[in-house]
Amino acid sequence: MSFISIFCLIMTLSIYVISKKIYRKFPYFLLSPAVLVPVILIIFLALTHISYETYMIDNHWIVWLLSPATVAFAIPIYEYRKMIKQHIISISMGVFIGMFMGMLSAFYLAQLFQFDQITTYSLMARSISTPFAMELVNHIGGSIELVILFTMITGVIGMLFGDLILAAIRLKSHFALGASLGSAAHGFGTSKAYMRHQEEGIIASLTMVLSGIFMVVLGPSLVHFILMLNA
Repeated sequence: MSFISIFCLIMTLSIYVISKKIYRKFPYFLLSPAVLVPVILIIFLALTHISYETYMIDNHWIVWLLSPATVAFAIPIYEYRKMIKQHIISISMGVFIGMFMGMLSAFYLAQLFQFDQITTYSLMARSISTPFAMELVNHIGGSIELVILFTMITGVIGMLFGDLILAAIRLKSHFALGASLGSAAHGFGTSKAYMRHQEEGIIASLTMVLSGIFMVVLGPSLVHFILMLNA
C-alpha cells in the first residue's frame, strides 16, 4: 500500500458518491457517474503525474466488482426467457457476427497504427464487458491493464454516440436497438438501453452476456484464425 494509491481510492469513491447526487438533481447524460467520474480522474492523474500503475495498487478491487454486476444483468434475462427463445437464432447469429467483426476491425486498426503484439491482442479483446475481456486476454496473451482501459473507452464512446448512430440508420425495432447497444457498448450500452426501453434493456443484457461467454470460449480460436488470414 502507498499513501498516494489510498488517497486515489478515497478520491474515486468520493467523486462517485458526489456525482450520483449531482446526476439525481441534474439528470443530464454528461453528468452521469459513468462519464463524469472517469473524466475527473483522468484530468487529476494527468495534472498530478500519477501513473496508472500507482492508481491501480489499491483500486483494482473496484474492477473486480464488475463481475457480480455483470452477472446481475442475467436476472431479467430469466424473467423474459420466453421472448428470448423466440429470437434465439437471430440473437446467436448477431452475437457471433458482431464478435468476429469487432475483433477483425480491432486487428486492422492495430495494424494501421503499428501496435505491438500485446497492445493488438488487448485491443482485439475489448469488444466485451470487462470481466469477460480480462479472462480472454489471459488466454491470448494481452495486457489486463490495457484491456480494461480499451473496454471502458469502448463502452463510454458507445454510450455517448449510440443514440446518434442508431437514429442515423433509422432502426425501429426495440429488439435490434437493444442488441446493438449490448453488443457494441456492453455494460454502458446495456444501462443506456434500459433508460430507453425495458425490452431494449433485456435484449442488451442477453447480448452482452452471450457475447462475453462466446468470446471467452471462441475468442482464442478467432484470434489465431484472423492472424492466419493475415499471415
